[in-house]
Amino acid sequence: MALNTGQQMFHAEGYQTVGIAAITEKLGITPPSFYKAFGSKASYFESILQRYSNSVLALEDILRPKRPVAEALTDLLEQAARTYGEHPHQRGCLVLEAVRGNDSQEEVIIARRIAKLRRKQIHAFVSRENRQAATAVTDYTASVMSGLSASAREGTSVTRLLRIARAASAGIEELLRANR
Repeated sequence: MALNTGQQMFHAEGYQTVGIAAITEKLGITPPSFYKAFGSKASYFESILQRYSNSVLALEDILRPKRPVAEALTDLLEQAARTYGEHPHQRGCLVLEAVRGNDSQEEVIIARRIAKLRRKQIHAFVSRENRQAATAVTDYTASVMSGLSASAREGTSVTRLLRIARAASAGIEELLRANR
């Protein structure tokens, strides 16, 4: 419950905008209780991002062994398009939107660490089928997902986001073919 509440707040308003007073008020606890339970705002945010990244687009479910790379990554992009665009107050990807900022900001460091781990998972999955294309396909997929997230934050409809995701699948297939 506490992580879900924080996720909604951070997703709607951003890390910098949401203060401890607002969090504790929404959770119905005192600041000392918050610090005892979570340690800090940054560790609370990290727990939220970990939960979000493991549940919203669960890579283990999408990047299943023996599944063709192009099929799995197209599915990933389509799921991202739906997820990023379906909730009016939580548009975009919480992780990808948090990576945009000053390199010294704690939320940016946390989000980049999680995004890097997700990229490694995609890279490892692509490498099983086509090692030569793994870096290019991973970079391309991550860039498309970032674009889908930004477009969703700007208000692009799910229908249009899906059209973009499906068109991007042709790029994945081309990168796989070109790097055999």
